[in-house]
Amino acid sequence: MHTLWLKNTYPFARFGRGTSIDFSCDILRSVARYIQLGDDVFLARDTWLNVVPPEVNSAAETGPKIILANSCKIGRRSSISAKNRITLEENVLFAPSVLIMDHNHEFSDIARPIREQGVTAGGRITIEKNCWLGFGAVVLCNSGELSIGRNSVIGANSVVTRSFPPYSVIAGNPAKLVRTYDMEAKQWIKTP
Repeated sequence: MHTLWLKNTYPFARFGRGTSIDFSCDILRSVARYIQLGDDVFLARDTWLNVVPPEVNSAAETGPKIILANSCKIGRRSSISAKNRITLEENVLFAPSVLIMDHNHEFSDIARPIREQGVTAGGRITIEKNCWLGFGAVVLCNSGELSIGRNSVIGANSVVTRSFPPYSVIAGNPAKLVRTYDMEAKQWIKTP
């Protein structure tokens, strides 16, 4: 019932067929127009989708800022916070407590409280299709473009702040490439 209510009363950029949103999810009606949900998307309990609204008279883009393509599954207590654009391609899977954020709080003026300084310019994040993000993984982009290539795995509690190619296993803080998939051998190979 909650999903139907959201679909019919919130002005989402797109709300796909078969999408399910738990009643405990935190999505403001005022930012729904910046959120695009494909078909068969699932948002588990306590998921937070946040969009930093463009400033009045800003030249910021008006299109979707959070794009969850078909069959994305977001684990409980996960957060996605976008100022510019965060795109999850098809079949991206989150474990619980994943954080994806394309900006940060500004803190350059030490004479003012951080909460009064707004947010940084930020960047853009793309997580390509068929990726798996383990428990507590964090992906942050303070500037430029950050891309996680298709069929990659981000290990539990890893902190990713740069791009990685397709077929990667990424782990650690800061995250490093630990394995890649060898197409000829048809197996995951440790990186030196």
